[in-house]
Amino acid sequence: MKTAIMTDTNSGITLDEGKENGIYVLPMPVMIDGRDYLEEVTLDHKMLYQALNDNKDIVSSQPSPGDLTAMWDSILSEGYDEVVYIPMTSGLSGSCATATALSADYNGKVLVVDNHRISITLLDSVYDAKFMADEGMTGQEIKEYLEKNTYQNDIYITLHSLKRIIRTGRITKAGAAIATVLNLKPVLKIQGGKLDAYAKVRGMENAEQKMFEAVHNDLATKYKDVPKAHLSIGASGTMETQEMIDRWVGMIKNEFPGYKVTYRPLACSIASHVGTNTQGVAAGVTKRPLAI
Repeated sequence: MKTAIMTDTNSGITLDEGKENGIYVLPMPVMIDGRDYLEEVTLDHKMLYQALNDNKDIVSSQPSPGDLTAMWDSILSEGYDEVVYIPMTSGLSGSCATATALSADYNGKVLVVDNHRISITLLDSVYDAKFMADEGMTGQEIKEYLEKNTYQNDIYITLHSLKRIIRTGRITKAGAAIATVLNLKPVLKIQGGKLDAYAKVRGMENAEQKMFEAVHNDLATKYKDVPKAHLSIGASGTMETQEMIDRWVGMIKNEFPGYKVTYRPLACSIASHVGTNTQGVAAGVTKRPLAI
């Protein structure tokens, strides 16, 4: 079997990176003030951050059925026997359910994986899938492995501003006002496709330390028997300058020496919900061995 691996830009894998590594990447749509954009095609992070700071109306969406099936058709026409498609978690988008429904018309040639991941942890799933495909595993075997290991990852993020999350209804304006006055920073956790409150602390420095504390605890308990070569530490966020990115990645590398640390900015469709200068750190298990 010749198996192709496909994902979307919510994985943090760019279109060029995908081409270089034999991975097909579908750009995700974002609507700004009623106008449609495609990540990396007509929208980059700089444009999105400016729109966020200007408080424009930004809505993330799922790929159109036509764009999705057109990519599947194109891949299969290149001589692949099957496509393993790994979209963002069904817990945060309907795109996985739509893809699953559309795949029914492909007679088993398109397998949609929902291992409830997003951003940097989804990236690990995609590269694991490519590793397994290159090792000769079938699409069904890859799908079963990824879905079995759904919960072998944890993401922690801290929001610099509550402005965007107010729009989602997860916090009231009154609650946000109080948090702003008290300089409270929410630490959120994403695991299994669900976004939940993890902690509230005063100031960004304390929020950073709370996230590090959470990851250290995961490494010491949940992942204590996993070799370092199969543990990935992810750095992510919506930092607006390279200096801010370098600072955050450097802090994570210093905090977790001996681990592979990978950075990617949060995808545009995710950034639209959390705003600029959000910081995130993640830990997860990989199938493939990592070069440290």
